[in-house]
Amino acid sequence: EQARIYAGALAETAVQDNNGQQTINPDLAQPLLYSLTEPTPSAQALIYGPDGELIANSRVHPGAGGAIVTEPLAPPPPTGLFSRVVGFVYDHLLGSVAGREDESDLIGSGAGQQQPDTLGWQPDARTVLQMTGSSAGASFQEAPPFVRRDSQGVLLITVAEPIAHGQQIVGTVLLTREASEVDAAVLAIRISILILFALALALTVIVSFYLSRTIARPLSRLAAAAERMREGRAGAQTLPKPITTRNDEIGTLARTLEGTSQALWSRMDAIEKFAADVAHEIKNPLSSIRSAVETLTRVEDPARASRLLAIVTQDVGRLDRLITDISDSSRLDSELSRSRYEIVDMARVLATLTEIHDATRKEGSPFMELEAPAAGLLVRGSEVRLVQVLRNLIGNAISFSPPNAKIWLRGKETGGMIELAVEDEGPGIPDGKLDSIFDRFYSERPQNEQFGSHSGLGLSISRQIVEAHQGRISAENRRDEAGHVIGARFVIRVPKAGG
Repeated sequence: EQARIYAGALAETAVQDNNGQQTINPDLAQPLLYSLTEPTPSAQALIYGPDGELIANSRVHPGAGGAIVTEPLAPPPPTGLFSRVVGFVYDHLLGSVAGREDESDLIGSGAGQQQPDTLGWQPDARTVLQMTGSSAGASFQEAPPFVRRDSQGVLLITVAEPIAHGQQIVGTVLLTREASEVDAAVLAIRISILILFALALALTVIVSFYLSRTIARPLSRLAAAAERMREGRAGAQTLPKPITTRNDEIGTLARTLEGTSQALWSRMDAIEKFAADVAHEIKNPLSSIRSAVETLTRVEDPARASRLLAIVTQDVGRLDRLITDISDSSRLDSELSRSRYEIVDMARVLATLTEIHDATRKEGSPFMELEAPAAGLLVRGSEVRLVQVLRNLIGNAISFSPPNAKIWLRGKETGGMIELAVEDEGPGIPDGKLDSIFDRFYSERPQNEQFGSHSGLGLSISRQIVEAHQGRISAENRRDEAGHVIGARFVIRVPKAGG
């Protein structure tokens, strides 16, 4: 655009009629060209005639002692240390790149041209004619600019614009200027990119350090704790408190791992206690059998020998019953974990148990009354195991009830829970034993019942089943208005299905 303005001004001012031929007057063109380029010290303008002859140069001024050639001053160096360092590195790299470029490679100028490396480069007549198409009989075609760098790496741009007066091309103006503002803009962009890269790198380092402190290190400590658990070198408390108190996913994982560890150690303690209890319970009938057998070898009285054999038979039956209940109790948890729970209507179960009792009731046995809705007591669980719990509680109630007494089966919904109760009119539960009766091998039987007919695992198994259904089982005494014990009550609470 600047070259087009120059060409227009020269066509209007510096063209004269020379014997009917329009030509450029050098005396008019030189000062005008100087005036046009004076506001832009980094620019140089050259005027060529149609034959490629140089007519005027904006850097050459006539003087008393001859022509004076002017050169632009170098721009002042950057004042800031950072700017000077970046500018030096940028110029050095740019100069190295420019020095390595092929001299015949002109951006937008066509191949085969020698690349100029100074601002004062003057093309020959052939180059000018090729750039402008201003040779005789040729029409002007806009030529692409020369884009090059000098030996210092400064970007130079040269454009050609014809000087047309009327319909006649009388010359060409060739404008060359330093595009330092382009380099400055590119440098500013690259500095901005460099700063952003440095900030991104610093942010990445900070985030990596933060993540290593908040994620990687706690996870390593969790892994070390798990390794200690695997090797058996840690107890139930294996994780540092700062990790378990975190309010994030790692804290949740740590608390879950700690809960798993505590459950594992609790299970190991329970297995150890169970093994000790089993050994103790099995040892009693075995001791009785051994004593009876040893005595039998020395007894000659057939009546006493018969009684000893009866004792051995009873102890063997007791041992068989004990082993059966122990086996059932030991595999109960695994069976419940593999069982597929279904919706069970406990109202229907209570009604069925009542009907079975009424149909099989013997003379003198307790009567059974049902107080429950006809349907709607829905729970999710194993019907077989829930029936086992109720039959066990009903069996205990029958054992402790006096002749022709009553047993109540009650069922209702309360607070999102299904509550089932078995009540009797027996002697109740001894004070201080309301929780102990659910312990393994605990036995509190009626005086008229034969010793060894129960293993003491019934209520313990019932509690295992109820707790596997996310419920609770408890025992309490029924009392009259005067506070006297009039029976026992066992209460089962399990979550309502869908509640």
